[in-house]
Amino acid sequence: MSAPAAAPVWIDLGPVDSIPPRRARVVRLAGRRIAVFRTGDGAVFALEDRCPHRGGPLSEGIVHGRCVTCPLHDWVIELESGRAVPPDEGEVRRYPVRVETGRIRLAVAPAGGTTP
Repeated sequence: MSAPAAAPVWIDLGPVDSIPPRRARVVRLAGRRIAVFRTGDGAVFALEDRCPHRGGPLSEGIVHGRCVTCPLHDWVIELESGRAVPPDEGEVRRYPVRVETGRIRLAVAPAGGTTP
């Protein structure tokens, strides 16, 4: 029987208002670029900042509804799932994120673990 996984550590990324509605900002974490998005209705999502098509910077794309359109080739990626909208195929890694008392928190792995 394996040991239970250690709980992730939640790091503070600052106030939710630091990201304008329908925009994103990039967080660099353990050599990764993570795009943190804020939708027009205030929801916050975090995805790998790399389109599954050709690696375009999703953080520079257009946020609309619960999706982002890659600035390079117009692929549309769902913010909730990280999946490309058909007919395109592929997906990017999602990261756990939440808003608490007006601040954005991103889950990172405990020491020696992998990011959730």
